[in-house]
Amino acid sequence: MTESIINRIIATRPSHDGAITVTGLGHRTTMPLAEFHDRAKAVAGALRRRGIGAGDRIGILSANRLEWVLLDLAALMIKAQTAGFEPGKFTPDTGLIERYDLDLLYTDAPLSDDAPPRALSISTIADDAEETTEALDAEEWGITECTTVKFTSGSTGAPKGLEATAGSIDSSLRAVQSLFGHRPGDDILTFLPLSLLQQRYWLYSALYWGHDITITTYQSVFAVMPTVRPTVVMGVPAFFDTAKRHLESTLADGIEPAKAATELFGDRIRYLWTGSAPADPATLRFYGEVGLPLYEGYGLNETCITTKNHPDAHREGSVGRPLPGKEIIIDDEGVVCVRSDHPVNTAYTYAALGDSERMFKPGGIVRTGDLGRLDEDGFLYILGRTDDVIVLDNAKKIIVRPVETRFRDTGAVAECVLYCPSPAGLVAVVSPHPGPIDTTAIAEALGSVNAASEPDERICRVIVADEPFTVDNGLLTSQFKPIRKRIAERHRDAIDNPKAGIHAH
Repeated sequence: MTESIINRIIATRPSHDGAITVTGLGHRTTMPLAEFHDRAKAVAGALRRRGIGAGDRIGILSANRLEWVLLDLAALMIKAQTAGFEPGKFTPDTGLIERYDLDLLYTDAPLSDDAPPRALSISTIADDAEETTEALDAEEWGITECTTVKFTSGSTGAPKGLEATAGSIDSSLRAVQSLFGHRPGDDILTFLPLSLLQQRYWLYSALYWGHDITITTYQSVFAVMPTVRPTVVMGVPAFFDTAKRHLESTLADGIEPAKAATELFGDRIRYLWTGSAPADPATLRFYGEVGLPLYEGYGLNETCITTKNHPDAHREGSVGRPLPGKEIIIDDEGVVCVRSDHPVNTAYTYAALGDSERMFKPGGIVRTGDLGRLDEDGFLYILGRTDDVIVLDNAKKIIVRPVETRFRDTGAVAECVLYCPSPAGLVAVVSPHPGPIDTTAIAEALGSVNAASEPDERICRVIVADEPFTVDNGLLTSQFKPIRKRIAERHRDAIDNPKAGIHAH
């Protein structure tokens, strides 16, 4: 029987030299993973003294910090479930505790005098971790038992909550390791919220395989990368688009590509990893040209990592082949369905009526809602979302993602989202780059996009948003995907006004 990675890392103090670093603007903490394991064990003992044990649930509502991952490993050690809540989307109040059946809630948000008694400051974990480690017999997780509740990034409505099985975590970790062979000497840098379970996978990987891990935040990542000197950087496409613009400006000053890349990413990059949202082909090509291979993959909360390009199997434009333990099925409507040997789950724990039935199908199959195709060698290509298909008056279906990507690739805008408010044609709402808005460049980009598009795909008007789409203003998800419905609501008057915007000639 294959050894459980989860059960191994909670029961066995690391004997390797791997280390964890948690860093940001003005602070850095580095410790051997063996010491980290000791501290997590001390936190586990403190949780038990607070009455927490197997079957209980601990909520964590906090920005990335050392205490976050100490709590996560400690909960695994006593077989308590975690629920990771993204800051800004949830409030640490009685309603949150009751809605998600939390026995304790740790948060970095200020707690008022009338805060619920089960809400605690996450900073108290630092003191717990310094206590003497007591004997602690870790209980084993079964492969179908759920270690954590994770939530969708939430483009519409309340985030859906999904419990993840220990077997699905083990399976994903082994599959990724079989492709990339992370090893001692590697340092994997992650900065997305730890409330996203996939970000904690790299901690589990480090504990098991002995590489290093560095945890920071999006706000700090560009400042810390050159001194951290990671070998692998995990990021969403928006991050790599931003880094690309910086590198392009440096190259324009005559700096050699290798030197520019080293100044931004450090001098040890082995490869770059992206997923969670569509990556621009131009961005992927750019990184290859400057000697930083960027590999795109595909997955959902409901499936975990499903396909991945990697050094031994990479095809431009695709999101890679299925990982071991995954199977891709394209249904009769062209929708990508994923079958897993070890499903994340077979239903949501928290969702609106009917959501589970629409997503989860019998036999461990998830119907993703993404349109895709497989080529003759099994590489998957994502064509768009089923709800991103616009049906014109002539009954022709337009998959908007290729057109939106074409507009972004001009470099004139940061994002593009298409709508069809009337028979007059498609209308684009674009997110400008920070700084002065260059309407001339946007108009020229509109012309070039239309010249490269089929007649029915041509854009008749462009609405330039008055501010860039960001996570803070609610127009991007935490994984930097445009929230189509909210963007439409924000710009409804201009979308519906045939005289508004920049018109195609």
